[in-house]
Amino acid sequence: MTRIHNDPDRFVDEALEGLVLAHPGRLRRVDGGVVRHPAAARGHAAVVIGGGSGHYPAFAGLVGPGVATAAVCGNIFTSPSSAAAMRVARAAETGGGVLFSYGNYAGDVLHFGEAERRLRAEGMDVRTVLVTDDVASAPVDQAQKRRGIAGDLCVFRIAGAAAERGDDLDEVERLARKANDRTRSLGVGFAGCTLPGADSELFTVPDGMMSVGLGIHGEPGIRDVPLQSASRLARTLVEPLLAERPAGAGARVCAIVNGLGAVKYEELFVLFRDIAGELSAAGLEIVAPVCGELVTSLDMAGVSLTLLWLDDELEQLWTAPADAPAFVRRGPLRESAGAAPEPRDEEPAAVADAASAVPASERSQRHAREAARLIRVAHDAVAERAGELGDLDAVAGDGDHGTGMVRGLHAALAASADTAAGAAALLVRAGDAWSDEAGGTSGALWGAALVALGEGLGDADEASPPHLAHIVDLAVRRLAALGGAEPGDKTMLDAMLPFGETLRQAVDRATALDRALDEAAAAAEHAASATAALRPRRGRSRPLAERSVGHPDPGAVSFAIIARAVADAAASGPSGAATEGTSSASAPKIAPTVTHEEEE
Repeated sequence: MTRIHNDPDRFVDEALEGLVLAHPGRLRRVDGGVVRHPAAARGHAAVVIGGGSGHYPAFAGLVGPGVATAAVCGNIFTSPSSAAAMRVARAAETGGGVLFSYGNYAGDVLHFGEAERRLRAEGMDVRTVLVTDDVASAPVDQAQKRRGIAGDLCVFRIAGAAAERGDDLDEVERLARKANDRTRSLGVGFAGCTLPGADSELFTVPDGMMSVGLGIHGEPGIRDVPLQSASRLARTLVEPLLAERPAGAGARVCAIVNGLGAVKYEELFVLFRDIAGELSAAGLEIVAPVCGELVTSLDMAGVSLTLLWLDDELEQLWTAPADAPAFVRRGPLRESAGAAPEPRDEEPAAVADAASAVPASERSQRHAREAARLIRVAHDAVAERAGELGDLDAVAGDGDHGTGMVRGLHAALAASADTAAGAAALLVRAGDAWSDEAGGTSGALWGAALVALGEGLGDADEASPPHLAHIVDLAVRRLAALGGAEPGDKTMLDAMLPFGETLRQAVDRATALDRALDEAAAAAEHAASATAALRPRRGRSRPLAERSVGHPDPGAVSFAIIARAVADAAASGPSGAATEGTSSASAPKIAPTVTHEEEE
């Protein structure tokens, strides 16, 4: 368990503050993460990495010359918000553009993707390279769906070394993609991990067993097998990676034996000895190996093996000098002469706050008050069923969906207190706050949804039913593009699409708005229940698809809860005549369905 903490909600902030204090003159704290100090040379590409916290040295410990320019750090096992990614990217960029790189997890893809879209709109050149090294998370013919684990280090390192020597953004991106294409990883776990302040593990492994193919966010493995000797474990880890040797790869590899938190160095060295023997027997030569803790999972007992197949250009970068708190390669480092002035991360936010302070028309302010009321209604409805949503998420995930939704809605509610700037500004502000506070997939989606609604609404005085149906459709399409989900993938989109389509059809029939919302909410509820029959094709629950069958998707269920709450509140009129809680009292419970096999 995590024994040293104050307020668990402040754990990440306090850990980052301590990290910066422990490495004076090397890191600078910014809102949302850390940036190297002094800054990178002016005009160099910035490599901005990130993800949830709880994985140290990933991600903040890998910030420094020759590795990453900055790290965006979310809450424990929760993707950082798009707003945080934007702030850190602005602080890191020195005129050469930004390369975002992170593990292929749905929440990270959504938040960083939205940050990329908005930074590009500001004129910044931003690219993305996802890390997809975990061979256990998808078959080889679906390698693009794999998640990123300890292979993160290989991609971050190659990109950071290229940026350090002055390669332009196009070249940094190319080399990062090449490194990812040549990186394979596999992990095993012996015991789960415990969140700060929690009194039990996120998952358990039966006594005398180990879990093969585990993730790094508390996800259990894909199968449990009896514990193995170090030599047998070495073969278990090596053989699947050699079976996926990249086309055209030579005989030189980087090998990373990574401890996930509770397996310590002497044990890792024993395992590395046997892995080195297996690789030598396969005719491979290890170049500049790494054995230690690089991508952890709090106090999880587990290990992973990563192989990066090298060629001349990748080997030159892998062995180049580096100086991050947790990754050092000896050799001459370039001076950061001509570094950009610091800091720059707060300037755009100040401009945005000033713009939102401009009073809107009285009618737009009235719409803003109604939007704030509906956000409160949604908050109360979700808070009432947060436990149910958490239990549903725990079937094939980490069980935090309910608390994450409440956290995001609470932040959106606080951000919607000032209605003087009008509905559009309020919704954008609330969306950013939701994304910033909640993190995760749902935080990214709901944050982007409110921003899209605000952008679609604009400064219009009128909010007619056809216009509202149109901007709902825009928001649904924005989220589909952002998350890459399709109908039937078992995501929130499976409830959103029927809601939007039903609302538009009802409005086209000149149905009153309150009745149209009621019909749309009913369609969302039916669709959310129907997701129980689906197998997930995206997100963290995809590797545990069988466990998910028979249970509705928590994201779809929470969307249906909010849709019903909003519909019931709209029926009560803008005066808010309905009492708090009425919005969810009439909502039918969308309960998990458990099959006989799952009960066993």
